[in-house]
Order: sequence, then C-alpha cells, then structure tokens
Amino acid sequence: MQQADVSGDCCRPIAARGGDPCGLPLAGLRPGGAKEGRPPRPRVDCGSLDMRIARDGSWHYKGSPIGRKELVCLFASVLKREEDGSYWLETPVERGRVEVEDAPFIAVEVFWRQCEGRQCLTFRTNLDEMVTADHDHPIRVAVDPRTREPRPYVKVRGGLEARINRAVFYELVALAEPETVDGREVLGVWSEGVFFPIDDVPAEAPRAHRRNGRGENRAPRAGAK
Repeated sequence: MQQADVSGDCCRPIAARGGDPCGLPLAGLRPGGAKEGRPPRPRVDCGSLDMRIARDGSWHYKGSPIGRKELVCLFASVLKREEDGSYWLETPVERGRVEVEDAPFIAVEVFWRQCEGRQCLTFRTNLDEMVTADHDHPIRVAVDPRTREPRPYVKVRGGLEARINRAVFYELVALAEPETVDGREVLGVWSEGVFFPIDDVPAEAPRAHRRNGRGENRAPRAGAK
C-alpha cells in the first residue's frame, strides 16, 4: 500500500494554502504560534480530518498509512480527547476530529526498577513516550464482551491511553501478586506505591506469600525489564 504523503502542505501557514484552513491536517501544527501582542484568532473547526489511528497504533490519512514517525509524533503531540470520548487534533488556530479504533497508543515495552525502595513500572509506547504507572497514570484492564479476553491499558496523559500489548501484559502477569481489594481476592501489580488489579485469583490457586504487600525490595523475575 502506498504511504500517504502529508508532509508537504500540512504544516504550511493557512495563507500559503489560499486561505483554506481545512484543506489538509491542521495548518497550525507548526513551530511558533500567535505573535506576541497579537490577539488570538478564533479556532477553526475542520470537522473530520479523514485521519484514523488503527488498533495496531498506526496512523492513516485518507486511507493510506503515514510512514514518517516524526510526523506521527507531531500529530500525536496535539491529540486531545473530549469527555464524550471523541478524539481531536487541536492547535491554537484549528481543530479536527480523528477516528481512533481502540487506543491512540500501544505500550510495547515495560521496565522494572526500584524507586526509593518501591517497585516502579515504566512503559514505553510505540511513539517512544515513557510513562510510569502511578496514581495519575493508572493501569486498567477491560474485558472484551465478546471474547472475554482482557484488554489492558495504561493512561499516558489527559484522557489518552496506551493499550498494553500481549507480550507486555504477560510480563505484568509474571510480576503479579495477590491482594484483597474490596473483599475480593485479585492479582495485580504495584507501581509507585499504588496497586493495580489485573485479574481475579483463580479459585484453585493457593494464596501466595506476600513479601511486604507493596512490591518493595523485590528482585525482578526472569524476563522482566
């Protein structure tokens, strides 16, 4: 499939495109911004940008993949999510709606480390953004209503999440330990002193010994980052 070429005009000023503010994805996506002392212009709503983020994390424009990672990172830097769940690219002068099939990012790697004696789990996304799971960046696991398979996510920023890929989720399972949450036995992982449930404890499984209940002073298991 031919890669979409959106690198030519998409970041040029509106005036250079004949005054058409919505001809290509977001003219305001460029260095600079409003000049000092000049009042901001009303933001133009471009509607749908015919841009899609596929379930595998790839970005597409007018049906073709965007091959330049630098450009994808630039678009991702102005991606927002509204309270109704819709996704938008927003600059000081324009905004346009983007279709997201699942989550806008994919967590492709996890790193285990000690943070002042506590276990910390830091994820790397497919766009090389690093995020450490904590109170403001929770891990959550949804269940597919059709297949009943777990769909794990970690919050990256704002309302944006990264779907944790299968290999990384298996690493979390290897690090999991049992805890009681609201009277229910669950398996989960600790990061920055916060416990994140990821599954129920199997009824037939014996209760594992808890080292200290907070993942502290714990050696990484084989295969953990």
